[in-house]
Amino acid sequence: MPAYVPPLKEIRFVLDHLVGMADVAALPGFGDATPDMVDSILSEAAKIAEHTLAPLNEIGDRQGATLTADKTVRTADGWKDAWQTLIEGGWNGLPFDPEQGGTGLPNLLNTAVHEMWQSANMAFALCPMLTQGAVNAMRLYADDALKARYLPKMVSGEWTGTMNITEPQAGSDLAATRSRAVPNGDHFLVTGQKIFITYGDHDLTDNIIHLVLARLPDAPPGVKGISLFVVPKVLVNDDGSLGARNQVTCVSLEHKLGIHGSPTAVLSFGDEGGAIGWLVGQPNRGLECMFAMMNHARLNVAMQGLAIAERAYQQALGYARDRVQGKPVGWSGDGRFAIVHHPDVRRLLMGMKARIEAMRGLLYTAAAAVDVAHSHADPDERARAALLVDLLTPIAKGWCTETGQVIASDGVQVHGGMGFVEETGAAQHYRDARITTIYEGTTAIQANDLVNRKILRDGGAAVRGLLADIAALGRELGDSPDEALRLTGFALRDSVIHAGDAVEWLLTATGDARLPAAASAHLLELLGLVTGGWQLARAARVATSLLAGGAGDADAAFLSAKPLTARFFATQFLPRVAALRAAIVTGSGAVMALTDEQLFAA
Repeated sequence: MPAYVPPLKEIRFVLDHLVGMADVAALPGFGDATPDMVDSILSEAAKIAEHTLAPLNEIGDRQGATLTADKTVRTADGWKDAWQTLIEGGWNGLPFDPEQGGTGLPNLLNTAVHEMWQSANMAFALCPMLTQGAVNAMRLYADDALKARYLPKMVSGEWTGTMNITEPQAGSDLAATRSRAVPNGDHFLVTGQKIFITYGDHDLTDNIIHLVLARLPDAPPGVKGISLFVVPKVLVNDDGSLGARNQVTCVSLEHKLGIHGSPTAVLSFGDEGGAIGWLVGQPNRGLECMFAMMNHARLNVAMQGLAIAERAYQQALGYARDRVQGKPVGWSGDGRFAIVHHPDVRRLLMGMKARIEAMRGLLYTAAAAVDVAHSHADPDERARAALLVDLLTPIAKGWCTETGQVIASDGVQVHGGMGFVEETGAAQHYRDARITTIYEGTTAIQANDLVNRKILRDGGAAVRGLLADIAALGRELGDSPDEALRLTGFALRDSVIHAGDAVEWLLTATGDARLPAAASAHLLELLGLVTGGWQLARAARVATSLLAGGAGDADAAFLSAKPLTARFFATQFLPRVAALRAAIVTGSGAVMALTDEQLFAA
């Protein structure tokens, strides 16, 4: 598999010029996030991605994780040493409070680090991603005793964390959760089975801290009767040492389409009376607690869409540059040329590049807003940032993962028949990308969340505000003397009009609850395109300004590509917004038009 080279120039451009790394670093609590520290973190994380994690990607895919006869899991060769590298460097604690053993750096910087690691080895990077999410839930909702017992080693990465939600009979329907937790003195006895538990068992650390959704004996029915419990794989003594093995058993590992190196476990709790666990947060409010972990995971899985796309693009670009075949249309003279010069291959590569840059801008914007929402001194600023995070989370998770999947497929296409052969590595990216639209809430779940909780609930106020900001940028660029900026501005302005029409239709289509649901996936894609175009337009404006001022002379090729990339997206992808608007407004009623008899008629 070709090497992965972290796109540090692009990451630094987004951090410095699009999302305001300096402003985030100036927030309370981030005093150590100096420019030198940020640069050092990015450089070292890039080295780990390129030299430690990326070489293990194909090994993990080929070897996978294995379940031994004694029901323990072994990871692929080299993975345990790679995890030790993260522990020794304190990487897992990057975004956490120093009082908890963390480094106290911004979530935005942590996001940049994880982009590189997810690109290098998505299956491996799932483990630190989920562990950080478990830390978030524990630090927000666990009592002081639980925090003292578990957080230090979870923050350091000496112990990892998991999210235990799904059950065989329930799937995404959490109201059907059957796992139970019965009070027993100062703890609870947890019984039940959970499926699809990423890193539910492994040999990277000597303990795994499971966060488990279960019902108390007197719990009300439905999702309002679910509580959250911390259930360690190995019990922890009062002095912090490890004690007896808890009743948590890995029954089997799933055989998956992709991410083979990541052990996806079926876990059984309490086969001999009950696994010992402790309540996290308030009784019957476990779903609320778990959402601290789920929302963290949703933005990070959105990042996986970007990350796998970047890896697929780098490989496709390298192949297109080296693969000599035929004479491109419009070329004269003798000889054969690399396929990168063929217009359709260039179309594929430009589509990959433009969408990757759009996703990166969108995801880093959301990451910066998370920092502002948590750390800004002004409560009004915190509230505004939180509103933006809430709105962007389902858009980012849905659109970035769907787009990452398409880009991975385009990567196979650039390779032609060689892309369908496992040895080239392009197929692995395609297989690995496929899960991202499913776990941590399918695209349909994100779309319904966007429609019902983020648009209908506030009468469209948040999305109207965002669209107004994007429209203002479109009008500004539409007056530019630069052709690329002007065309981008026109397309952005028109796309906002179509998006606004779709939102207004949605707000009036509530008489039949099926209509918003039928429109939701199209609306998510529409807003993904619009917000992606917004990010590219912002980047184009900044790059043009830097070039005009002479500040970007050393990076002229890099910066001059920005407005041209924005124009490509504006003219190739933003026109799809009008079609999606039409499908939403005039086509949603057709989704459920067939009767069951008609649908299943032979």
